[in-house]
Amino acid sequence: MKKIFSLLFATLLVLSLAPTTIAKGASKDNEFRVGMEAGYPPFNWTQKTNADGAVKIDGTNQYANGYDVQISKKIADKLDKKLVIVKTKWDGLLPALTSGKIDAIIAGMSPTAERKQAIDFSQNYYTSQLVVMVKKDSKYANATSIKDFSGAKITGQQGVFHYDLIPQMTGAKQEPAMGDFSAMRVALESGTIDGYVGERPEGITAMAKNPKFKMITFSDGNGFKTNPDDTQTAVGLRKGDKNLSEINGILSEISQAEQTKLMDNMVALQTQTSKKVGFWGQVSDIIKNNGSDFVQAAGMTLFISIIGTIIGTFIGLMIGVFRTSKKSANVVLSVLHTIVGWLINIYVEVFRGTPMIVQAMVIYYGSAQFLDLSLDKTMAALLIVSINTGAYMSEIVRGGIFAVDKGQFEAASALGMSHGQTMRKIVLPQVIRNILPATGNEFVINIKDTSVLNVISITELFFQGNTVAQQNYQYFQTFTIIAAIYFILTFTITRILRLVEKRLDSENYTTGNTQAQLPLEEKFVEIGAEK
Repeated sequence: MKKIFSLLFATLLVLSLAPTTIAKGASKDNEFRVGMEAGYPPFNWTQKTNADGAVKIDGTNQYANGYDVQISKKIADKLDKKLVIVKTKWDGLLPALTSGKIDAIIAGMSPTAERKQAIDFSQNYYTSQLVVMVKKDSKYANATSIKDFSGAKITGQQGVFHYDLIPQMTGAKQEPAMGDFSAMRVALESGTIDGYVGERPEGITAMAKNPKFKMITFSDGNGFKTNPDDTQTAVGLRKGDKNLSEINGILSEISQAEQTKLMDNMVALQTQTSKKVGFWGQVSDIIKNNGSDFVQAAGMTLFISIIGTIIGTFIGLMIGVFRTSKKSANVVLSVLHTIVGWLINIYVEVFRGTPMIVQAMVIYYGSAQFLDLSLDKTMAALLIVSINTGAYMSEIVRGGIFAVDKGQFEAASALGMSHGQTMRKIVLPQVIRNILPATGNEFVINIKDTSVLNVISITELFFQGNTVAQQNYQYFQTFTIIAAIYFILTFTITRILRLVEKRLDSENYTTGNTQAQLPLEEKFVEIGAEK
């Protein structure tokens, strides 16, 4: 037990020294922090070097490039500020802006009426042409009008106006919206969908990277009917941002010809294809080119999972001890005990009853927006996983305590031991052994559940895999590698915990409700003598 509590203390000490920021707002005065997916070529994408004018992504060793990045550079230069690119999932862009984590969204975002209610937009910096992407051998490959897609399974990106246009395709089946374009490309190639609504630059890039795809364009009168605002692309800013008028002035200096030339240049960078070397050859190339990125992302995944599980287990143990303690005879202490018990019950029910991805959004963005607290994203991730795990572990510990025979509590009480002594010397050593398999299972779950933390810009293993797949368009090959890494991590952790179980078994513990080696009476005699 002393070793366990020493480990917990050391962990908490390390966390107390970890970097964190608690301040109003997240941006420095000399920085222009821009949020984007860095996964929507040619508007924005991720690459390994700063070639072709790419900008380093905040908190990573990667770089972002694309039309949006080049526009961001022009704006930052004119504002005389340092450009900082913050890579965030599409769903996290608006919360990141309104909470002050970023200063602007420059991510191919259209100024729709719904978005205008939450944020302000600059003037247009690019006008989109809507297309539908299909497979080249599909029966819809020769479509010339949106009316030709009757019976087709069509989707669009979640939270983007493209998805709302699908009902105009008479007879088409509107499939559930997908999180990003990489998911839609995978679904299209696998035949899960027949097509997705997108924009011409993305369609050109997709065709160049995957010869199986075909872009369907429409002449006037045969395409989608849209609001002009929907096809425009603008810079998203917080309500009342003082830089809005200056940014509008900067954008007005970029002529239509310059916009077209810049977009053509970005499309050309993305249409460079690599030669085919077969499935395993492609896997080998991905490992060679991106292996270090995967290792770094796996390290982040493992770090958050380990710390979160340890602290969560500590929280569970403390709650378990509290829940089994008797109320004090003192009225004030008794009432306080009851109130704390209610608060614990609320905590457990809330964090067991809501998804971790929702908790991440509320804690990371909500703390900044409503409490003016700006948490370091890594610290926020550790906090989220820890308190989520603690809620589950509290119930696991409660079951472990109830599994200890009541006679042991009674015997300890007869010896005059306090509740704390009973727990520390008699119950918890057995509980820890009994809950170890469940704790290991929670650890494995945490390794996989860290994938949801990409909504707060944590570059964990899944996020890194998705980034690489968006670069090379080899989704199955890339995620085969990611799956193998996840399996190695979980398999290794499981085996290590099995060894720990055997070690504990050799120290006079058994899997069950009784202890081995010494009779129960002899154990209590020894404990009573120590006392």
